[in-house]
Amino acid sequence: MQIKSLEELNRARQEAAEKVRIRQHRDTDLTDRNILVCGGTGCLASDSLKVVKNLETIIKARGLTDKVQVVRTGCFGFCEQGPIVKIEPDNVFYVRVGPKDAKDIVDQHLVKGNRVERLLYEDPQKKEKVHTQEEMSFYKKQQRVALRNCGLIDPEDICEYIAMDGYQALGKALTQMSPAQVVDTVKKSGLRGRGGGGFPTGLKWEITGRQNSREKYIICNADEGDPGAFMDRSILEGDPHSVIEAMAIGAYAIGAQKGIVYIRAEYPLAIERLTRALGQARGRGLLGEDIFGTGFSFDIRLKYGAGAFVCGEETALINSCEGKRGEPDYKPPYPAEEGYWGYPTCVNNVETLANIPVIMNRGADWFASMGTDKSKGTKVFALAGKINNVGLVEVPMGITLREIIFDIGGGIPRGKKFKAVQTGGPSGGVITEENLDTPIDYDGLLKIGTMMGSGGMIVMDEDDNMVNIAKFYLEFTMDEACGRCGPGRIGTKRLFEMLHKITSGNATMADLDALKQLAHIVKDSALCGLCQTAPNPVVSTMKYFWNEYLEFIKDGDKSQEKDRYVLKNKIGMQP
Repeated sequence: MQIKSLEELNRARQEAAEKVRIRQHRDTDLTDRNILVCGGTGCLASDSLKVVKNLETIIKARGLTDKVQVVRTGCFGFCEQGPIVKIEPDNVFYVRVGPKDAKDIVDQHLVKGNRVERLLYEDPQKKEKVHTQEEMSFYKKQQRVALRNCGLIDPEDICEYIAMDGYQALGKALTQMSPAQVVDTVKKSGLRGRGGGGFPTGLKWEITGRQNSREKYIICNADEGDPGAFMDRSILEGDPHSVIEAMAIGAYAIGAQKGIVYIRAEYPLAIERLTRALGQARGRGLLGEDIFGTGFSFDIRLKYGAGAFVCGEETALINSCEGKRGEPDYKPPYPAEEGYWGYPTCVNNVETLANIPVIMNRGADWFASMGTDKSKGTKVFALAGKINNVGLVEVPMGITLREIIFDIGGGIPRGKKFKAVQTGGPSGGVITEENLDTPIDYDGLLKIGTMMGSGGMIVMDEDDNMVNIAKFYLEFTMDEACGRCGPGRIGTKRLFEMLHKITSGNATMADLDALKQLAHIVKDSALCGLCQTAPNPVVSTMKYFWNEYLEFIKDGDKSQEKDRYVLKNKIGMQP
């Protein structure tokens, strides 16, 4: 059914809300049940689809089809404990559920009303079973804004998104606000780009909007390439309509009629769900011509990336969208002035856009009430490596690293000692125990020699050698450098060769001096942010773990290089 007015959208929301009411209101009088099963990539890899099929088969056999609905949702975030099954309105959270556990969930929980104790999460410190999601230490300090619908709705059903106030923000913007008012709302919220640069989103929209051009574009950067990062992928898999709605709002604000989602081809599930969501939005009249009867027209197409890390940089991304080699351009002009095919173009990443609808619905002041003075709202991090609770976490800006690692993350496995955490992926640096109480925001992390980045956070313990860690990241950036500038093409390779010489036990003190000098030269002279920040892991590990570099010089024959493939497994990739 086409939705041609805000009134029709409200009616559709009321009808759809009935379907998901027991996920919104835990009404003890309701006899119906929803079984929410994680359908994110991590859980699918652990047979969550078989769990869904077994649940549906047993529910049908018990004659409960009219009373129980099995819903495949997006990612709950607690990847370490997947597959996850949640029963609503009971608010019972089961972890590490296998296909064979479906029978007990139906027969014990749904039929007899008894919780399946063996499937409940056990707090590793208290050694006690935890019954609800809110009681888990992993969730207690989280505040889910960008991830608000992930794990709650079926991402393949537009009705469920509409039931959760979906497309209300777009309707409000188009029918009640001018483009300037939309931009002003985003500016007042204090939202900054979540892709790594931290540029104020509202200001970027304003700059693009005031360009005088017959065509403009808005591009969603879904080319997530940091090792260990999976934030954007999970949002697209679990709540694709939030990004579509945000792009339409942004397009209205800047005066664009066309949008592109640049998504890496290695994300087949995200592509599948996003494609489905685009078709559903067009079918409902929420994309296309004359949206909400306002005369505003807008549509989105997908562009697949081939997995080049450098295409996360906006000018390289735009070149790739145009079919050219994915390499960055000199700035200025910036894309907001001359971007896709020379037209003004606004590029925002997935997480940035996921915040837009809720800002429009709940107001700029609400969003700005979270976080710190210069870093408003929340941030999603992919917590991986030597940590008990691997997964996605969304926390208010200003929370400390100690709280994330030890309260939310559950500390270091097997009683090992914390050594460092790498934030910002290959572009960031290491943070040691002395800085664990640093509030996480854009400026605070820069002060201690690292950066927010897109949100990768890899924890290391006492067994990790930091010189090898630096070499691992340098190898990645060396391989991913586009080759357009000398510092990126040659400088990163020479840095890697020096690190290889050091870890092989063949270096001298002069090599350490040369490594430090070259790192600063590359930082100061590379063309784009990728290679300007490539030496950061080297610089920060030399600052905080100088002794480990000296050990390779002093006892080179005793400190043999660890196998790089083993190292990749140790620090952890996507769960």
